[in-house]
Amino acid sequence: MYRTHTCGALRAANVGQTVTLAGWVQKVRNLGAMTFIDLRDRYGLTQIVVEEHSSEETRRTAAELGREFVLQVTGRVIERESKNPKLPTGEIEIAADALVILNRSDVPPFTIEEESDGGDDLRMKYRYLDLRRPPLQRALILRHRMAHAVRTFLDGEGFLEIETPYLIKSTPEGARDFVVPSRMNPNQFYALPQSPQTLKQLLMVAGYDKYFQIVRCFRDEDLRADRQPEFTQIDMEMSFVTEDDVMAMNEGLVKRVFREVLGVDVETPFRRMPYSEAMARYGSDKPDTRFGLELQDVTDVLQESGFAVFKSAVEAGGSVRLINAKGLAGALTRKEIDKLVDVAKTYGAKGLAYTRLTADGVTSSFEKFLSEEEKAALHKAAGAETGDVLLVVADAKNSTVFAALGALRLAVANKCGLIDPDKFNFLWVTDFPFFEYSEEEGRWMAMHHPFTMPRAEDLDKVESDPGSVRALAYDMVLNGCELGGGSIRINDPAVQDRMLKALGFSEERARESFGFLMDAYQYGAPPHGGMAFGFDRMVMLMLKRDSIRDVIAFPKVQNAGEPMSGCPETVEEKQLRELSIAYAPIETEE
Repeated sequence: MYRTHTCGALRAANVGQTVTLAGWVQKVRNLGAMTFIDLRDRYGLTQIVVEEHSSEETRRTAAELGREFVLQVTGRVIERESKNPKLPTGEIEIAADALVILNRSDVPPFTIEEESDGGDDLRMKYRYLDLRRPPLQRALILRHRMAHAVRTFLDGEGFLEIETPYLIKSTPEGARDFVVPSRMNPNQFYALPQSPQTLKQLLMVAGYDKYFQIVRCFRDEDLRADRQPEFTQIDMEMSFVTEDDVMAMNEGLVKRVFREVLGVDVETPFRRMPYSEAMARYGSDKPDTRFGLELQDVTDVLQESGFAVFKSAVEAGGSVRLINAKGLAGALTRKEIDKLVDVAKTYGAKGLAYTRLTADGVTSSFEKFLSEEEKAALHKAAGAETGDVLLVVADAKNSTVFAALGALRLAVANKCGLIDPDKFNFLWVTDFPFFEYSEEEGRWMAMHHPFTMPRAEDLDKVESDPGSVRALAYDMVLNGCELGGGSIRINDPAVQDRMLKALGFSEERARESFGFLMDAYQYGAPPHGGMAFGFDRMVMLMLKRDSIRDVIAFPKVQNAGEPMSGCPETVEEKQLRELSIAYAPIETEE
């Protein structure tokens, strides 16, 4: 046996016992007469002391130790003279009788501590060392506990965990697929699943009325802080349910997970907000409701103003909207507002108009173009008072106005410290548009996916006014992040055929892409709906991290590569021939 206890287990009650520990050397402090060694494993850290009267062999071994040596220690648990209240083991230390070096270590390229001196690139290259650090250990332990809590809850609710394949048929209407060539079927390809969407619907047709899976999914998309090319979902589907049933079940799941894993009692039911309201008030379909700074529509006040930017935007069918940053004139100086102009432009706005109301007077980038009546009307509509700053965006596209002000809202809140990091604000966003128009594709596309049920009262608008058709779709939002989303699915073949036609699918293409699902619908598909949570994203938010890379054992970096192993990489010509693949290398710029 290499150890009798872990490095985080011993307490004052163990004083007097002889124990054996094994772990990694965190630090060695040689004080001449005494040597102190911090020994670490994933359970914690224990101080070891080698004293002047310890055996010569023990003192000689202690002198050889370096950072990250793998060490076995046998000794007596004694009370520390200088206790460390910051450590669970801080009341005791081990008086070493014997030290055994189990393995030596080169000097690590960065410090393996709570706060490391290694940059992201270095830590990703040596990820196996980074994973020894407490923040990464806490993240992976929380992932494990969360997965256990999810399985326990859903099992108690009668769900079955059913695996679905990773090699599937490529389907359109989503992100870009990762494709896998088939050796046994030359010139044909599998796709890695973006989600088990059609497969879990087939399980409903098959009569498995409550399915779930903690499943790996794959999307060939550009990376960002909350996105990886491979990620984990809590995926579920239920038969004979309404959207209220699905929401209630998932509120119960979240409540259980947060209580068991974090000790946080989440209040249910969650607030609900239609998509149109979320956009109008927050400029986002995943609003952070921990602070105010809500958008205000002042189109009616400024549509006839002398300021051409406002007037032309309204005449083109757009709007003029603003945020009143109440009491923030001191923080939002002209210099800071100039930075906000860049934020607005990043999100498509042509610029940012502003008014600062201070004790010294009013400064504005646009009010000189307004009449006194228009100024008064604007200030009244905005509730403007001394100390406030009005940030105004106008555009011919409301989507641009929402995007710019939504981003400005977050930028101001972060700049001015308006966000309480200890809050967990949950929200359901409902009644999403079924269709969104793609300028790139030149056609209407499904905002979620083509199997989402449209609201019954909007079915008569599918062909005549697709932009106003609402879907029985819902997203769970936490602190400005989409935690998960789902919908009630179409189970009527006639309705499914109609929606695919509205999305531009010919009958032949629809059969080619989704024929297996459409065939299944002919054999008694029950009403069903479901949801999927971003597992990595939930862990990230629970730990209050900024990137899901911080909660994944071996993540990819910005170019979707993995610096530790060096993937992706080229393969041998022999492998390509076996797969019937020939390619011409693309020259890349250095």
